[in-house]
Amino acid sequence: MDAVTAPALESLYDEPDARPASIAPMLEAVDVFRIFGAGAVETVALRGLSLAVAAGEVVALLGPSGCGKSTFLHLAAGLDPPSAGEVRVGGIPLGRLDEAALAGYRARGVSVVFQGQNLWPELTAHENVVLALRLAGLTSAGVRAARALERFDLATRAHVRAAVLSGGEQQRVAIAACAARETPLVLCDEPTGELDTRNEVVVIEALLRLRADDGATVVVTTHSERVAESCDRVIELRDGRIA
Repeated sequence: MDAVTAPALESLYDEPDARPASIAPMLEAVDVFRIFGAGAVETVALRGLSLAVAAGEVVALLGPSGCGKSTFLHLAAGLDPPSAGEVRVGGIPLGRLDEAALAGYRARGVSVVFQGQNLWPELTAHENVVLALRLAGLTSAGVRAARALERFDLATRAHVRAAVLSGGEQQRVAIAACAARETPLVLCDEPTGELDTRNEVVVIEALLRLRADDGATVVVTTHSERVAESCDRVIELRDGRIA
């Protein structure tokens, strides 16, 4: 099977209003397995997982620790290949991307917000967003970063070092970086796991704005019923498959 080259994905990275409509799901898993180790120490993290997320949906992946939520997000981000099956974005299997196309996808096709360690602690909020934009190869990084921070009510914290920001502010800076990059797919791995209730609500609202303002597709792994209830749909995982 031929590899997919970078030009095949270009339409996915267009400005939101210019992206062509497609009947293919934005994100799809087809009979996906992910196995770590071998023999007596083999761990099966995903067991024939199949699911689909439509463009513009906000979907929660709910389930206990070890159920495969984070493993699937790593596959969807192009950070790890499946052991079997396919993960597709915009109808294109990530496993068929050549190195240039996969690098382009990671830079401009998908953003990831983790539970912690999203930011460089010694850089300011503004510098963190600028760096994310430059790593993605985007121009006008300073202007884009300032606008994104203002959108998420962080203008007054723009020049504060990330290490000094509260947990909720750090997560909003990470979400602002996603907004500034304008990726069509945003993956969030337990983004409110270390936050109190007030900050959890603020982060949920910020994530929902990515869809409302930018048309992004958002997939969130969570243990939180509050986060799950805020999403369009909940997919519950157990033992590496849909419960």
